[in-house]
Amino acid sequence: MTDQLNASGDFRLFGRAKGKPLSARQQALIDNLLPALDLPAEGEVVPARLVPGKQGHVLEIGFGSGEHLVAQATAHPQNLYIGIEPFLNGVAKALAGVDEGGLTNVRLHRGDARDALPRFADTSIDRIFLLFPDPWHKKRHAKRRFIQQSTRDEFARILKPGGQLRIATDVKSYADHVMAEFAGDDRFDWTARQADDWRIAPGDHVRTRYETKNLGDCAPVFMDFVCRGGAVLPNPARASI
Repeated sequence: MTDQLNASGDFRLFGRAKGKPLSARQQALIDNLLPALDLPAEGEVVPARLVPGKQGHVLEIGFGSGEHLVAQATAHPQNLYIGIEPFLNGVAKALAGVDEGGLTNVRLHRGDARDALPRFADTSIDRIFLLFPDPWHKKRHAKRRFIQQSTRDEFARILKPGGQLRIATDVKSYADHVMAEFAGDDRFDWTARQADDWRIAPGDHVRTRYETKNLGDCAPVFMDFVCRGGAVLPNPARASI
């Protein structure tokens, strides 16, 4: 993925980083609440240390406006939910949900998850959600899709043995891309045994307003994988942590 690195060595963020101006309340949440919930600015991210005493540690990548993240955190206060999202307006909406719900089991980071993942400690995450990521329809843009070998390597490294990964999309070409990426990766097992396993939303799925817009070209596809665990691959990006 070197073609996605900028001159400074950081990943280039494709797509918008912010939308319309924030309201006064949203800006206040960004200024005051986000710093308290953000990941450490430097060093290794150890989820168990962020909010001690939590049973499970869940990561949602690209949480949009935070509907799914906030709903899951509300339903499962025993777990810690970490969300990473580059879009400022989405982060502000998620902060509003956290604030209104008085949630203490959420941590939010505004940024590109590809930059953050290498900082997470090995085998420190129980579950990862990647729901309806940007499909990058055009063939020449396929390298911009989040699911690549580099992110599979990070998932395999940070998930605990038996940890779960859920990817959902309503774009057929992206579903095909995901399955092709994972087909030859023996670090993950696809849990589906029949068509309904990917055609019907899992019982713990939280439907968001984005999903109800039906912006894709197919019905939602839910791909659940289990990480087998095993040897942790060396990661040059972690050398400076």
